[in-house]
Amino acid sequence: MDRAPARGRGAVTTAAPAPRARLLYVEDDAEIAAMTLEVLREVYDVTHESDGLAGRERALRDRFDVVVLDRRLPGCDGAEIVRSLRAAHITTPVLMLTALGAVSDRVDGLDAGANDYLLKPFDFDELLARLRALLRAFRTEGRRREVSDWTYLPDTGVAYGPSGARVALTATENAVLDLLSRSPDHVFSREEIAGAVFRSPDAVTTVDTYVHYVRRKTATEVIETVRGRGYRAGAAR
Repeated sequence: MDRAPARGRGAVTTAAPAPRARLLYVEDDAEIAAMTLEVLREVYDVTHESDGLAGRERALRDRFDVVVLDRRLPGCDGAEIVRSLRAAHITTPVLMLTALGAVSDRVDGLDAGANDYLLKPFDFDELLARLRALLRAFRTEGRRREVSDWTYLPDTGVAYGPSGARVALTATENAVLDLLSRSPDHVFSREEIAGAVFRSPDAVTTVDTYVHYVRRKTATEVIETVRGRGYRAGAAR
């Protein structure tokens, strides 16, 4: 089939292709890696590592849209790589490939923070479908902001602490932190916050209450008090 674009009169403007999603693939079996890389590179911008330690270092250092890794790797186990990512507040979706049929092995991978798993040998169409599903879910999850030493997801009202602890905010708590973190250099007066969140500039005592609630769930540094002026989001560290 001829895929050349139809040409009409005058100049034809061709839009630049969308950038490919970046994928990290960690697999030590050379034969499996060669076949899988051929398929993945048709769709993704792929970086391949064959050693667990190198894969972990790459995953922690560089930005990827999705990670595919083997469960058993030399140097560093796949589950340990995922634990390292989650401890560093890297929420990139991870698909774990495993030849281990025991339920406990799959559970270990998921509990470590993997988003999905696929048993070897696998069908390449299923691999690509699972990756598409992971990327859709991850993009739906929304934006991320660094507030003090916490990672905050305003679209879902979830914050991750420096130890990896996950905190869920109520709708009102989320509205307060969302407002402050949208403009981290701005000091919001109590009246500004009351008007934006509670639709009433008079609700200043309610503002103090919800600031207290957010701090109690996260940390005092997440919302800073600026004496005589109001509140602002804690600076990223």
